[in-house]
Formats: sequence, structure tokens, C-alpha cells
Amino acid sequence: MLVLPQLDAHSVEFPPIEQALDDPNGLLAFGGDLRPERILAAYRRGIFPWYQEGEPILWWSPQPRAVLFPERIHISRSLRRVLRRREFEISMDRCFADVMRECGAPTENRPRTWITNAMRRAYGELHRLGHAHSIEAWQDGALVGGMYGIALGRVFFGESMFSRVANASKVALVHLCGQLRQWGFAVIDCQVSSNHLRTMGACEIRRAEFQQLLELYGDRSLSINGQPWQLSWQWTEHER
Repeated sequence: MLVLPQLDAHSVEFPPIEQALDDPNGLLAFGGDLRPERILAAYRRGIFPWYQEGEPILWWSPQPRAVLFPERIHISRSLRRVLRRREFEISMDRCFADVMRECGAPTENRPRTWITNAMRRAYGELHRLGHAHSIEAWQDGALVGGMYGIALGRVFFGESMFSRVANASKVALVHLCGQLRQWGFAVIDCQVSSNHLRTMGACEIRRAEFQQLLELYGDRSLSINGQPWQLSWQWTEHER
């Protein structure tokens, strides 16, 4: 019988990711806390927290890993029309807390959320420290879509996205990919695959390949890291 390791409260070390369970896929350890040092140490190893209210903190490293390479984002014909009409205003780091709250809001299909109050506080602190960032989509002055995640080196770890209007999060993702490509980012970590992400160009790679990407790009510093993000990229018709 496999025993799930419990993290040491006084250390930010994690078990080897090869010890993650196959069922449930990627479950590696439990316990610890959500202080910035631990969360950043986790992401540098390809590990992330994911749990619901009332559960202990659970840490994951799934196999395979879903990723999106910014230069390979797929823009459908219908989405191109939306981009051409400029239906949304896109910003970065304008309202991180609001994006997290919207991402964690209960829906008809998802009455419970893993974005707990503790998670909002933890990632809010990471945002204050310059590690966590948000991308927002606006329509008529209202926040209607967006996403948030963590940037380390040239890797963006996507956490969650939301849409209150059709195509809002898709347009935000297109602009994020364009900006990351302009800044020289190598990959967006999507953690676990979904139909929505696959339609946008995400793919699955082996956990070992993802670790290689982290070793290559996770510690490559950029002047933008640690600073509020400002969107300078604009979509044009010739974009892929």
C-alpha cells in the first residue's frame, strides 16, 4: 500500500516527482503551507497545489503534462473575426484579485472551487511580490474574462481562466501568447489537458520533457519578471 508523503513544515523540499501516483494522476504529497517560498519551490520542480476547501493541501505533478507553446497557438476563423473586430480591451495586472475571484466563482457545472480563500491570499501575495500576473478582457468597461498564473524565468504557469462573455478568455489567451512570444517566453504550462485548451493549440508532453523545459528556461531571468506587466503586443491579421 502506497503512503502519500507529508511535507515538512520547516522545509520547502518536495519528494522526487517520479514518486507521484498514477491514480489519482500526479498526486505527489500533502501538507505544508502556501507561503511564497514553498509555492515557488514547487513550480520550479513542476509541482503545483490543487485541493478543495476542507481538504489538506495537495501537491501534484501529472503525467503527461499539458503545455502550450506561444508560437503554436491556434486561432480559428471565427476567433480571427472576433480579434479583427476588436470586441475586447485587453490589459495585464490591472485587477489581479478580481480575476482570481471570478476564476473561483461557483458555476452550475462546478458548484465547488479549488480557489479557496487561502489560495487567493497566497497568490495575491505572489502578485504583490511580482511573481503572479493576470490578463484581463474588458467590454464596455466591465471585466468579462481573463486568466492568471505565475511567471518564472521564461515559463508562464497558467492557473485558471474565466469568461462571462463568449470568446473573452480566448482573446485574452491570444494576447498573452503574443506578448510572451515578444518577451521570449518558451512555454505556457497548462497542467492538465482539456478540450478548450486543445482547440487553442495545447498539447501533451512527457513529464520528463517538461522538466527539461524547466531546466532550460525556468531560471532564465527577464527584466519583466518581478514587475507589473504592461501589454505592448497587438494582434494583426498576419499573426498565425
